[in-house]
This record gives sequence, C-alpha cells and structure tokens, in this order.
Amino acid sequence: MEHDEEFPILVAQDGPLKGQRWQVSHTLMIGRDPSCDVQVQDRQVSRFHARITPNAEGVTIEDLGSKNGTNHNGVELASPIMLQDGDLLGIALAQQFIYLTSDATMPLAESGARSGRLLMDQKSRQVWVNQQQVTPPLSAQQFKLLWMLYKKQGQVINRSDLVSEVWGQEQMAGVSDQALDALIRRLRDRLAVLDPSHQYINTVRGHGVRLDNPPIGE
Repeated sequence: MEHDEEFPILVAQDGPLKGQRWQVSHTLMIGRDPSCDVQVQDRQVSRFHARITPNAEGVTIEDLGSKNGTNHNGVELASPIMLQDGDLLGIALAQQFIYLTSDATMPLAESGARSGRLLMDQKSRQVWVNQQQVTPPLSAQQFKLLWMLYKKQGQVINRSDLVSEVWGQEQMAGVSDQALDALIRRLRDRLAVLDPSHQYINTVRGHGVRLDNPPIGE
C-alpha cells in the first residue's frame, strides 16, 4: 500500500467521471473507446483522445489528434507537455481532471487537519468549496487573500495586514481601501458560485476581515 502512494494520481473533476481517480503507475489512454483506461462516454470525446505517460523525467500528456482538443490549464495542447502538481486538464468540454503528484496534495476532510466546507492547498493552489473545486483557479491575489484568512480562520485580520500580504510591503502604501474591497468582492463572488447559501468572508467594521468556514454538512 505504501508503494502505491508514491504514484501521482489523476482525479476527475467536473464531468461524468467526477470523483473517480486513477494512479499514474502506467500509461493511461483517455477516450470514448471501451478499451481506454479512462473511458469518457461523451460524444465530444474522440475514441482515443489523449494519453498520459509516466517516464524517467516525469509525466507527460499529449493529445492524440482529437476532434475537440485537450486543454492544459486552459490552453489547448499543440504538443506533449510535462505535467506539474495541480495542473488542470480538459478533455474537450466534457470532462475535467486535476493532476496531483500524490494523494497528500488533495485536502480531504477525513485528514482532520481541516474539516470545513472550504478547503485549500497551498502547494497546488487549489480551492474546494462544498467538495467542489473552484475552477478556473483563483487569481494570485485572490488566493493570497483567502490563504491568509484560511490559516487564521475565525480570527479577525486587520486590513493593513491583508494589504501587506497580498500586495507586499513595498506597494501597500499605494493600495486604496477600494482596491481591497474590490478584491474581497470578487473573491466572494467566486465562492458564491459553488455555495450561494453561505458568505465565507465577513467584514467586521472597524476591525478587519475574517473567514467563517462551517463544518461540512452544516
């Protein structure tokens, strides 16, 4: 079992295979054909659509001349490319995957480290809300802001500390309150797409901002 965990994994996100995962211990053929290792039953998907291949240098993905293309982090593949931890892969518009170098990268509630409805992983820069991945990924500024709140969830963080974290101490003097408010508003909008029933980022007037991250199921 310990040896198995050394392999990278491919996790299905949005699409008919959502929630399924495959170890990249050998070449994985992705397509509509029943012989494929990862079979995606959708008419947009070619019979043999894409191939993921582990080798001595790492793991590559290549499109196999599919009709509707393969996307890597939102960019259509024109040639094979080496995968990095946290990469998002799109098979046509039918199925999305995330590539992770190990299971440890996937933040799971069962781990006990974090058990809220919002989960983050700094290494892969991925965010999950209500067990759904935020896609496309947050901008760098949005992620920095949310990560600081996430690390100290429940605590009120003053606005100057947030500005320093997001923009850096050198630039923070030129950042207006309106710029921070606009960033918070855009971040709230992104989270609300997956969980409109709850506002995760709360402004405490005169004090700062805090993250309200309720347990899963509440």
